[in-house]
Amino acid sequence: MADRDAEHGQVTATAAEVYEEFFVPALFGQWGPALLDAAGLRVGDRVLDVGCGTGTLARAAQRRSAVATGIDVNEGMLAVARRVDPEVEWRQGAAEELPFATGSFEVVVCSFALMFLADRRAALEEMRRVLVPGGAVVLSTWAAADRSPGYAAMIALLDRLFGAEAADALRAPFCLGDAGELRSLVGAAFPDVVVGEHPGVARFASVDAWVLTDVKGWTLADMIDDEQLERLLSAARTELRGFVAEDGTVRFAAPALVAAARRA
Repeated sequence: MADRDAEHGQVTATAAEVYEEFFVPALFGQWGPALLDAAGLRVGDRVLDVGCGTGTLARAAQRRSAVATGIDVNEGMLAVARRVDPEVEWRQGAAEELPFATGSFEVVVCSFALMFLADRRAALEEMRRVLVPGGAVVLSTWAAADRSPGYAAMIALLDRLFGAEAADALRAPFCLGDAGELRSLVGAAFPDVVVGEHPGVARFASVDAWVLTDVKGWTLADMIDDEQLERLLSAARTELRGFVAEDGTVRFAAPALVAAARRA
């Protein structure tokens, strides 16, 4: 079950809390403005955040006076989203069968979720269906792991300490990191899609904070026990020190691919 959860990015309720508290400021919070700008978001637009997680992007749209709806299959993520911002409409459901009428939204966004969907092509067709004619879709995925040196090093460390299953769990978010592959996938539903790589930065308070976030806020929480976590922390303090600044904080490049298109 753990490997399937990793493949589809399904975290526990506890991990969802860690995700919101630590992953959002470290990685995900920086992308809301860029993706909404790429969509050409206007005041009053109806926005659907597909695979919304704890709702970072939907909340960003709401702050811009849009009317946001977030949908996710994971109840743990949605519970956090509802607690953080009860004003947004949060719905449980699958991207492959969106519970909305045709032409319900001016903007559809999917932020770092496409790689975890069980049927990506079906989900993209559903995103196209619920858009109004001329509506915008913007999707982001992480660029390949070797474009993010900190995560490439962390994956290698997990592989050495615990084997392929743990390494693959952290490698999973990077599985749609090739621009050509992403363009081909999205282009089947949105032929005018444009894909580009955008710079991003991962920021953590320390190596320990980095490790604890990656383990406790992700599917690794079900794979690594307390003893193994101590081994990982000890090794990371030495082997990942190249990513530590003089003040003890961690910072490294974490670029993303952004695909933008409109419904014909």
